[in-house]
Amino acid sequence: MVTAKAWVLKKHFEGFPKAIDFELKKIELPNLKDGGKWKLLLESVFLSVDPYMRPYSRRMMKEGDVMIGTQVARIVESKNPAFTVGTFAVARSGWRTHFISDGKDLQLLPSSWPESLPKSLALGTVGMPGLTAYFGLLEVCKMKPGETVLVNAAAGAVGSVVGQLAKIGGCKVVGCAGSDDKVAYLKEIGFDEVFNYKTVTSLDEALRKASPDGYDCFFDNVGGEFASIAINQMKKYGRIAICGAISQYNDSVPQKGPYVQLPMIFKELQMEGFLVSRWDNRREEGLKALLKWVVEGKVKYHEQVTEGFENMPAAFIGMLRGENIGKAVIKV
Repeated sequence: MVTAKAWVLKKHFEGFPKAIDFELKKIELPNLKDGGKWKLLLESVFLSVDPYMRPYSRRMMKEGDVMIGTQVARIVESKNPAFTVGTFAVARSGWRTHFISDGKDLQLLPSSWPESLPKSLALGTVGMPGLTAYFGLLEVCKMKPGETVLVNAAAGAVGSVVGQLAKIGGCKVVGCAGSDDKVAYLKEIGFDEVFNYKTVTSLDEALRKASPDGYDCFFDNVGGEFASIAINQMKKYGRIAICGAISQYNDSVPQKGPYVQLPMIFKELQMEGFLVSRWDNRREEGLKALLKWVVEGKVKYHEQVTEGFENMPAAFIGMLRGENIGKAVIKV
């Protein structure tokens, strides 16, 4: 019998998440049965913390539930001939060190995954965040060569991939981030114009200076004030992909913003919110493309790795504060 550790949501977040909102528990897992439902025992190797966990915890969870989330896990015991011991898979089993599966919820790492590539990338650049960038740009923004793409939270797991894919697509890319180190990183990976939104005197002026002619595509991860200002600098027939609203996730009182109807009408803009799960049937296509670009060096990555399962709440809170460059992952 295996004893798993799991982080549970002790108390729903009020405002910004706190360490006391979580509780570490031990869970005894049953032995595998040959003829039963549970046929695989997996051990988490890397776990993900992502912005979506903040709003989704309220929508999907009860107090006392294991925190939602994704991991790269190794199969340590198998009674299912379709899964070999030692194989790695991506699972959505929450914040736990071990779990049992029937295999239906597992996504094996691609057979073409190079040994030299960290398997944690399956939680980031070659995983859900990378797919979010891929389909958001191609299917929602419908970017075209020669256009100008704006992305905020640009040094994050999604934004950093958005900018690089836009460059591969022949676009000019303007990025916004919250520290000078992040600005330097974005310039290093090929963004054309980058600024620190925390130090500019005027967000409106910074956006105009970065692209005086305006923006064809805006990939919005932030919402709030930034989005309200950026929408007025869109070009006619511009497209806006609403991926996230991290500026609002921790608000106790909802923000009141300007109304979008007039710029939407006069510039004939398209604004669309999306969830990457819409393209689950094309997941392999996206992962194959992302893996190829990473191997070729066309898409670079950066991971903020926190050691130790016991540090997951701290890593989650740090990610929401913007302390990470690239993808935040926990190594068990």
